[in-house]
Amino acid sequence: MTNNTITVMKKELARFFGDRRLVITTLLLPGIMIYVVYSFLGSAMMKSILPEEAYVAKAYVVDMPESLREDLRELKVDWQPADREQLTQMRQEIQDKQAVGLVVFPVDFDQAVENYQVQSGKPAPNVEIYYNSAETESTHFYNEVSDILEAYETSISNKLDINAGDSVYYDCATSKDTTGQMFSMMMPLLLMMFLYSGCMSVAPESIAGEKERGTIATLLVTPMRRSSLALGKVFSLSIIALLAGCSSFIGTFAALPKMMGGELTGVDSSVYTPMDFAMLLLIILSTVMVLVSMIALVSAFAKSVKEAATTASPFTIVVTFIGLSPMLSQGKEIPLYRYLIPVYNSVQCMNGIFSFSYQPVEILLTVIVNLCVAGVLVFGLTRAFQSEKVMFG
Repeated sequence: MTNNTITVMKKELARFFGDRRLVITTLLLPGIMIYVVYSFLGSAMMKSILPEEAYVAKAYVVDMPESLREDLRELKVDWQPADREQLTQMRQEIQDKQAVGLVVFPVDFDQAVENYQVQSGKPAPNVEIYYNSAETESTHFYNEVSDILEAYETSISNKLDINAGDSVYYDCATSKDTTGQMFSMMMPLLLMMFLYSGCMSVAPESIAGEKERGTIATLLVTPMRRSSLALGKVFSLSIIALLAGCSSFIGTFAALPKMMGGELTGVDSSVYTPMDFAMLLLIILSTVMVLVSMIALVSAFAKSVKEAATTASPFTIVVTFIGLSPMLSQGKEIPLYRYLIPVYNSVQCMNGIFSFSYQPVEILLTVIVNLCVAGVLVFGLTRAFQSEKVMFG
């Protein structure tokens, strides 16, 4: 290694470690944010996977046999005896999420299994399990009961069937339920990534880029209020980022049913109404205002576009984590006070809109909070424009 090479290395290392902001944003901030986010992510995942101790699911059973009574009673299920004449009513309750499932055994199941001969070629005694695939507890119930029945089937040399035959549809979930579940899990994360990417592509260039090129000085010496300059920047950048995010959203929203199998899986995007899209647009617009204002403020303190992008890049982890939060709280009620948290409230509202479970008060509170936060950030940007040290130092 030559002396010139060592000299250049020393110069670059001195430049890097001499800039405290660059050291913090490049070395310290990503590690701290990853630790915090992943710690919360792991805790939230464990809470979502492990069922609540006090929760007992309600399920119906028809002709529960003695051979499986003990195993089925071990499940955390409140078994309700039922008659076959109530099948339609019970399926409706499962569809309405008032019950997690229904298990229908053949009459005299134990005797039928004992008398069945596998080599006869006749259909084996069939156990019917009705459930709702769009409901987490119902799917969990179906899996637990299936595991018990499959273990019992193995012990008796395959003398029974589970949900046999094509004439009966055992999944009680409607097309609307299936679509809501699929879109509510995927679209909030995708939307947040689209919006954040759109903001990152325009905001640093507009603020830090003008500082880097020296053209920001021309704007600052014009007879214009600094607040007007800040608002003009934020509004114009928000429009561009909104258009970029909406373009990606429309393409994904249109392609997702085909990607998920369309008619085969029951995913149908036409179940959403114009009112749903209007509410979604309000949330997206207020969210873009927050993201653009935040990135613009960060860019105002950066000396170059590269530094602004580096400083703002750790927030990608936060946005991704927040976008994943609906997957971790699926089926759980979110307290109203959490809608005071900017960006997080937007994701929860998106989840509510896509799952058809949103409340107008949640939408209103989220929009108000996001606009207030954006206003505070714009005020900070105005103060940054008024500081010669920030703009030219």
